[in-house]
Amino acid sequence: MTDLLPLMTYCLVMSATPGPNNVMLATTGANFGGRGAVPAIMGIQTGMFVQTMLMCLGLGSVFVTYPLAQQVLRIAGSVYLIYLAWKLSGASMSGAQAPKAVTFAQATTFQALNPKSWVKAVTVASVFMPAGENMLGNALLVAVVGTLVGMPCNAMWALFGVSIRRFLLDPQKQRVFNWTMAAILLVLAVMFLR
Repeated sequence: MTDLLPLMTYCLVMSATPGPNNVMLATTGANFGGRGAVPAIMGIQTGMFVQTMLMCLGLGSVFVTYPLAQQVLRIAGSVYLIYLAWKLSGASMSGAQAPKAVTFAQATTFQALNPKSWVKAVTVASVFMPAGENMLGNALLVAVVGTLVGMPCNAMWALFGVSIRRFLLDPQKQRVFNWTMAAILLVLAVMFLR
């Protein structure tokens, strides 16, 4: 059995600190409200759950055997961050433009390209996965803990976006906010390429 407090602390730090998911959630909450952010929150958590399970059940060995796979994921993740920045920079509360909130499927799929999500999943699998014969049960334990800790952290970022929504009713302020959040995603994309 694993000591849950260190696992929970690690998941809290990784889920609550700024990163691509949380920038996406704050922007989605600000532009589309709390309901608009729910599919993204659920998608992020579903993607992270699956990713953690796969890593705990042995996918991590692929990265050891084929280091190029890490490079490909890092580049693909950075390209997707650039796409996401472009998409979020054009979001509008007024509906005058056609952008839509990030969907469940987009948020779930994004975890496969999100370098921070991979770091979290690899670390959980390599550091916190309990040793023992019940590999599936142990993988399920750490994946569920990650989800239970991550969900409120994601909701917090979406609610931050919702809380500043009233300040963004002015289209110019909203445009500045969206461009700022897009710029943060671009910076993250560049950082992941290093």
